[in-house]
Parts: sequence; C-alpha cells; structure tokens
Amino acid sequence: MFITRIFYGIAYFIVLIWEIIKATIDVAIRTLDGKVDPVIVEIPTVLKRPVSQTILANSITLTPGTLSIDLDSENQVIKVATIVPRKNEEVIPFEPYIKGMLE
Repeated sequence: MFITRIFYGIAYFIVLIWEIIKATIDVAIRTLDGKVDPVIVEIPTVLKRPVSQTILANSITLTPGTLSIDLDSENQVIKVATIVPRKNEEVIPFEPYIKGMLE
C-alpha cells in the first residue's frame, strides 16, 4: 500500500511537470495568436478528502492558462477559470494520481 502511494506520488509530479510544460507552450502560442476566449467552468471531482481537493485546486492553478477560483469541498466541485473552453479531463489530468496518492 505504501509503495503504491509512492508510485502515484512520483507519477503525479511527472504528469504535473509535463502538463505545466504543455500549458506554457499553449498559452505562449495563444498569446501571440490572440485566440483567447476566457470561460469559467465548474468541474466535479471524485476526490473526497479536503486535502486532496486542495492539492488538485493548487495543481490547476500552477498550470498556465487555468486558475482555481473556488473550491466547494462538500459538493466536490472546483470552479476554474480557463483562457479557452476545455474538457474537464484536460483541466484535471492529474486527478487519478492524487486519488491514488492520498485517498
């Protein structure tokens, strides 16, 4: 069990770094093109623990082009501002890793 959590923790950091790199390139291109359409979306999460939800919200904020603006722990919903409309899976690709690591 402990080894599994360590694996998910390492995988989470790798995926987070990769998503930050991809998002940085995407935001740079969109800034130059001017193709920006800001939107606020509510993203449901499967994470139940407040600490897991907070780590997810902070991970979203660390990724360029997205910003967590509200976290409703009771209803398991994160309100996120993005520079372009995106699918929920594209905004929170690291959710399964956080779940494996902390839940």
